[in-house]
Amino acid sequence: MAHPISPTATHATAPRRNDPPEAAVLRQLRIDLAACFRMAARNGLQEGICNHFSAVVPGRPDLFLVNPYGMAFAEVTASSLLLCDFGGNVLEGDGQPEATAFHIHARLHHAVPRARAAFHTHMPYATALAMTDGPPLLWSGQTALRFFGRVAVDENYNGLALDAREGDRIAATLGEADIVFLRNHGVMVLGDNVAEAWDDLYYLERAAQAQLLAMGSGRPLKIVPEEIARLVAAQEASGRAESARLHLESAKRILAREEPGFAA
Repeated sequence: MAHPISPTATHATAPRRNDPPEAAVLRQLRIDLAACFRMAARNGLQEGICNHFSAVVPGRPDLFLVNPYGMAFAEVTASSLLLCDFGGNVLEGDGQPEATAFHIHARLHHAVPRARAAFHTHMPYATALAMTDGPPLLWSGQTALRFFGRVAVDENYNGLALDAREGDRIAATLGEADIVFLRNHGVMVLGDNVAEAWDDLYYLERAAQAQLLAMGSGRPLKIVPEEIARLVAAQEASGRAESARLHLESAKRILAREEPGFAA
């Protein structure tokens, strides 16, 4: 059941209605974010209608896009995304964001300006690792090594995030991390832009899947030495922005051929 959102959920100043975001920039952000929803659905990264992606509008740090409550990832289109301010007001679009989406994402974007994109899922393999004791990712696979030094763990599951305090608490666990495992819950992936958040979300689930498959063999994992792990993480970081951009562009080409309605 959806919970109502208070328009005074944060203290952010509402944007001036006579100063809208630049149309072409907002339109491109809508298309890019809609592509991420559709590709996440194709890869089984969603859970019903309960997960959410958001992105701050370039040049307008007081506004962000988020999916409306009640719509599955596979249904999301560019125009169906909601344009919101941090006070809980929907400025463009039909419907409302799901309450936990608003209280987590608005507070993350408000408290952590570098988090221009925030993707939250209960994707199965990464969530399975969030349900286990100890470090979620073990540095035994090359895909996992891209996340070395970039992971935080929120150890304190407190139930549904139905007010701003829970969003603030999660934001406070971040530090410099881009990936947050939410114990007993799921994961949050933060990015400087939509492409980087999508790229990390995809590869995080692949890393978690490979780790769980290896663990299921019953044989001990072979952990990569820390100095090599740091080297690989640095190598990955040097090309991550361009690789992420190309990854998202490839996703949009696939969708343009097979699901062109995503951009409507």
